[in-house]
Amino acid sequence: MSARSRDLPRRSCLSTPGSNEKFLAKAPTVPADMTFLDLEDAVAPLEKEAARPKVVDAIKNLPWDDRVLCVRVNAWDTEWTYGDVIEVVGNAGERLDEIMLPKVQTAAEIVALDLLLTQIEKKSGLPAGHVGIEAQIETARGLINVDEICAASPRLETIIFGPADFAASIEMPVLTGGVDIPEYPGDHFNYVFSRILMAGRANGLQVIDGPFLKVREMDALRQYSMRARMLGYDGKWALTPDQASVLNEVFSPTQEQFDHAYDLLEAYRKATDEDRKGAVMFGDEMIDEASRKMAIKFVSRGERAGLTRSAD
Repeated sequence: MSARSRDLPRRSCLSTPGSNEKFLAKAPTVPADMTFLDLEDAVAPLEKEAARPKVVDAIKNLPWDDRVLCVRVNAWDTEWTYGDVIEVVGNAGERLDEIMLPKVQTAAEIVALDLLLTQIEKKSGLPAGHVGIEAQIETARGLINVDEICAASPRLETIIFGPADFAASIEMPVLTGGVDIPEYPGDHFNYVFSRILMAGRANGLQVIDGPFLKVREMDALRQYSMRARMLGYDGKWALTPDQASVLNEVFSPTQEQFDHAYDLLEAYRKATDEDRKGAVMFGDEMIDEASRKMAIKFVSRGERAGLTRSAD
């Protein structure tokens, strides 16, 4: 995997059409944690091959700061996948962190991409294992095989839920994916969210939710994104700069939460190291080793988001 990008935050993952030079030029100015240049659904079939050199040029010549930089190629059931990978990875250089593979249905698809990347890295003089993989779960079969998919390659860095294609795969009677369904008495994707999350976490992966398609409704985006955030997801796709800003906020701890977690860790360290206690009162709360583990996650997320502890 890419040692640089594996642990970088992915609160907001900006989708950018690889065929649109105007959007490509704007993408580095959007404050997203991760940007992926899309060769799949955002590019018309007749433009897919012509989009490859545009993507390569953007990777090599635009100012990407230190964000995660990825290219989504076409799925293995199309005629474009191998050409996408060979042309982009073979020419983009070391700044490319990852390849995103859509509509993954079996572990064998990840293994095939891993083998192809290994050959291209050797041919192009890239460090072995430099290019990471992001895998999208977008079909019923992919969900059934998600455990094996998440364990298929050490290159894997994230697992992503694709709600629109998944809704089509299971024949859900909706025309817009990745949004609330008021007619359903509950969260219609709760099982899917949880299933993907468990497989990803069991294999040390970051876990990302897909797009919210009502791009002008920021309050609705905020509300819907909290579902994945409260389950433990790391981030979500952004389709616009405004969405990216909302997601950076949703998937970061508040300053109050960050400070509380820091104080809890300090109190627990004192209790265990100095007082030799395994559990201790922290305000009105009894804390123990499980509390420490939860607090570490808050501090880690906060630090990745740029938070620092408030002055006493």
